[in-house]
Amino acid sequence: MAINEAASQAELVGRASDLVEVIRKHVPWQEENRVLHEEVLRAVTDAGIMKMRVPVRYGGAESDVRTVSAVIAELARGDGAVGWTISTYTMGSWLAGLFPDEVQDEIFADPSVRICGGVNPSGVATPVDGGVVLNGRWHFVSGAPHSQWDMHSVLLADGAGGFEPATIAVPMSDLTIVDDWHTAGLRATGSVTTIAQDLFVPQARVLPMIPVMMHGQHASKLNADSLTWKLPFVPHATAVTSSSAVGMAKAAREAFFEKLPSRKIAYTHYERQAEAPLTHLQVAQAAMKIDEAEFHVRRAAERLDAKVRAGELWSLEERALSKMDAATACLRAKEAVDVLNTASGGSSIYSDQPMQRIERDIQALNLNGVLHPNTVAETYGRILCGLEPNTDLL
Repeated sequence: MAINEAASQAELVGRASDLVEVIRKHVPWQEENRVLHEEVLRAVTDAGIMKMRVPVRYGGAESDVRTVSAVIAELARGDGAVGWTISTYTMGSWLAGLFPDEVQDEIFADPSVRICGGVNPSGVATPVDGGVVLNGRWHFVSGAPHSQWDMHSVLLADGAGGFEPATIAVPMSDLTIVDDWHTAGLRATGSVTTIAQDLFVPQARVLPMIPVMMHGQHASKLNADSLTWKLPFVPHATAVTSSSAVGMAKAAREAFFEKLPSRKIAYTHYERQAEAPLTHLQVAQAAMKIDEAEFHVRRAAERLDAKVRAGELWSLEERALSKMDAATACLRAKEAVDVLNTASGGSSIYSDQPMQRIERDIQALNLNGVLHPNTVAETYGRILCGLEPNTDLL
């Protein structure tokens, strides 16, 4: 069975490109209010982008990873916070597709449903008759203020003093939201804190994650033959979310070249910055770093699509390499933005200039624990040296 191609990559990426100006129009409001603007959310929904990881039977597209990554990068070209938030919604829909079909019926009954989530198991689920009692506090829940459901990562008690990782589907109406997202970067993602206190969750909404992460086994019968839900979780999630970094770097390049014709180099005899050899070196260096970032995301996405189509198993080294591709894309994108920001001069620090926001956003993205270049490189290096990985998140 092929991955559904009802909407082609070119079509979906084109729709995302058409949204860039709408997104940029609302950047000041989003920065101030720390969430996405309703017009942006409506435009993304109307473009069908929220359907990329929704099962076909609910009107979804089940697009391949290459398409999803390209769309997210294009949205991030408009605003990195939009790309990041939509990538987390996209992965939230994918996680929902792993649950029993009756749970999916409940979640996707709303055709415009938005599903947030995260991978940090900051809660404990204690088994009781018919389900679990959930207690926890989750930080960095991107997109939570506009979501209807939350895919919470938890530690599921096994009754013998041990725990296993699990994901629990919780309606946002059952959670307390703490508006504590006051940050330097990715401000518009609304990555607030959510709290569950003595919350009963039915057993059907509890999904053990070790079978999902390591063996591709989930609880959906109707999605069992779909290639979309045969994708390995961590390589898939990191390929999708790191795509935002590529879009941010491209936005920085656009911002730089838009100002270049009228910019000189202060306190030098260069009346036109474009004539300075230093500028030539800087833009060449930045351009190649952006190309490298895009290469790593594309390689990760194409590896995922190719292996799932071929039905191939994943080695531990391939899982680590996929995560390394994503982290390297973030790092190269940040390096490109750093070069362009340095070349942009003092005027770029004004709050109405995009370069300063992109610099803050790409820094924040590179501090994400799952995509942190140093942490991921250590894990990949350990595996290359024949050691066990120092993480379960592969």
